[in-house]
Amino acid sequence: MRIETLDETTKKNLLEDLLKRSPNSYGQYEERVQEILRTVQKERDAAVFSYTERFDGAKITAETIRVTEEEIQEAYAQVDKELLRIVRRALHNIEVYHQKQMQYSWFDSKPNGTMLGQKVTALQRVGVYVPGGKAAYPSSVLMNIVPAKVAGVEEIVMVTPPGKDGKVNPTTLVAAKEAGAAAIYKVGGAQAVGALAYGTESIPKVDKIVGPGNIYVALAKKAVYGHVSIDSIAGPSEILVLADETANPRYVAADLLSQAEHDELASAILVTTSRKLAEKVSAEAEAFAQELSRGEIIRKSLDNYGHIFVADTLEDAIDAANEIASEHLEIMTADPYQVMTKIRNAGAIFIGTYSSEPLGDYFAGPNHILPTNGTARFFSPLSVEDFLKKSSIIAYSREALAEIHSDIEQFAEAEHLTAHANSIRVRFEKETCADGTKREQEDRRKSHE
Repeated sequence: MRIETLDETTKKNLLEDLLKRSPNSYGQYEERVQEILRTVQKERDAAVFSYTERFDGAKITAETIRVTEEEIQEAYAQVDKELLRIVRRALHNIEVYHQKQMQYSWFDSKPNGTMLGQKVTALQRVGVYVPGGKAAYPSSVLMNIVPAKVAGVEEIVMVTPPGKDGKVNPTTLVAAKEAGAAAIYKVGGAQAVGALAYGTESIPKVDKIVGPGNIYVALAKKAVYGHVSIDSIAGPSEILVLADETANPRYVAADLLSQAEHDELASAILVTTSRKLAEKVSAEAEAFAQELSRGEIIRKSLDNYGHIFVADTLEDAIDAANEIASEHLEIMTADPYQVMTKIRNAGAIFIGTYSSEPLGDYFAGPNHILPTNGTARFFSPLSVEDFLKKSSIIAYSREALAEIHSDIEQFAEAEHLTAHANSIRVRFEKETCADGTKREQEDRRKSHE
């Protein structure tokens, strides 16, 4: 890995380099994605079947697009029992963590007859996208479905691309069943996003689409936003390790490569105050790359977006970490908790020597669907809140409104919205006096002026 001195120039160059990985930088694919979405919206199932055969090599029909209970039971028979035990333990940890995020309706009543509040309601139907192809990602299945389930979503629909044999990876199916998916459909890519957004004869329209995917999936989610809600537009994976001279270089190198192996666009960055550590990490990374099974991908990833920066001070290193706003941030310093308090921008923060990034990917409980490409400055990890919506509650008695109605009318008239003012005024057109006679509200209002 190349070692550079951290300064304003190298930091600026890095940020510009990382932005090239954003889905927003791949405009050449947008028209193709739009064409797929238009076709799915128009031709529905027929388009989904055609694209699935074209892109995945699988012939799917209305009778076979939905995974059957028999296929799920077949998957259970194929999954190693020990792996199933681990999936269930991870599922438990994820459930427990996300249950603490649950929000509830609240109401605040006052003696004057007012009631204000917030009604929290789960989304009715959610679509979960799970990548397929050569690899299986049961961890992504759990991370997407569990928070929706905890939130109380009535129907969770999952889509994932099938293999050429028209089947879904058995581990993926088992994870979906364990997590609580109501239905699983054998379709991936932009066509799957379109099917969820618009609905087809076989696949129901959803309220929100969540889950990571390739550039076509990312751009399709961006395009359908507004027809449905989405979680985020995910970019390639990334990790930043913030370390001083106390860090173990072998651990640091191993953690950097844990993300570099995802794909050639993945980013692995070390920011350290120790040049000696930088040199040792570079050597360890090269040694690991030679022995790991995805070594070729790792090397290309490190060549493209692997960096080691040496900072003059720990404060400079922290400032750089906040500007980069990495998806995953590991802190390996003498006092990692003190450093953590100074971090403003990161998707997930891993503190200390034994909190390596894969702990969060698979087992600890926090969600691993995280903001990428610097969006941790303003986005958060996927959570229960993503599957909830809120309605404001307002209830006033006549007596409570009587105390303030003239203020509202005056405010509305100041904005020249006379119909707004009238909506309040009509409720007090006739006031009953103590002697039982009536008087016009307008007279009453004028008497106050």
